[in-house]
Amino acid sequence: MSRKIRGAKGPELRIGDRVFSSRLMVGTGKYKSFEETAKALDESGAEIITVAIRRINLDRNSEDSLLRYIDPEKYTLLPNTAGCFSVDDAVLTARLAREALGTDIVKLEVLGDTQTLFPDTRGLLEAAKILVDDGFFVLPYCMDDPIVCKQLVEIGCPAVMPLGAPIGSGLGIRNPYNLRIILETIDVPVIVDAGVGTASDVAVAMELGCDGVLLNTAIAGADDPIAMARAMKLACEAGRLAYESGRIPQKLYANASSPLEGVVGSGV
Repeated sequence: MSRKIRGAKGPELRIGDRVFSSRLMVGTGKYKSFEETAKALDESGAEIITVAIRRINLDRNSEDSLLRYIDPEKYTLLPNTAGCFSVDDAVLTARLAREALGTDIVKLEVLGDTQTLFPDTRGLLEAAKILVDDGFFVLPYCMDDPIVCKQLVEIGCPAVMPLGAPIGSGLGIRNPYNLRIILETIDVPVIVDAGVGTASDVAVAMELGCDGVLLNTAIAGADDPIAMARAMKLACEAGRLAYESGRIPQKLYANASSPLEGVVGSGV
């Protein structure tokens, strides 16, 4: 019996009725310059890029606006509510993004504290319902909690974005077992968001069957962000291909690549 593969095979990512050409999403913060940002985005091959509405100049004509360096024909802007610690702030920021950027898609963050930047689950669920009812296409940043993910889907979120580890920590996928349960529990895309440190973390997430990965610090904070962006692209593609290919089962003892049966002196 063949395994059930999540989503379409290959790089194509479907979220609701929207189709994207890459399973890697990248952020736009923490780079040394807007020029470096633009080069890294291009090298990553990402089609969806996030922008923090509370931290950027929304005037495309301004010299100090990141938006001057982002081609709206090439990228889908995913405004996020980064820095919001209350339902009211998150909802207001999402509505500001829709007004300023003309988009109904939003990455919803409602943070619980300044030290861990973990999501405030109760606030997240409340804000998600308000925004879904208001016509938003909500992609929620959440804990790697299967129950919370299921509740967000029931509210109407077309995808969920559980963290791999705390934002900017670089710890990688700390709980692959929870992610596996989430993948088995819900039918919408599961996109790992936060905590990725290097290319192998992306590959692990994709090999688990996650539908995509969103990252920022791992590229922007690298010694060579442009090269790291390329590494993340390749890791995402390789991890997805490995998942689709179906890995061999893990075994405690050796299993010779060349069978010994029939070999003189093999004793078998």
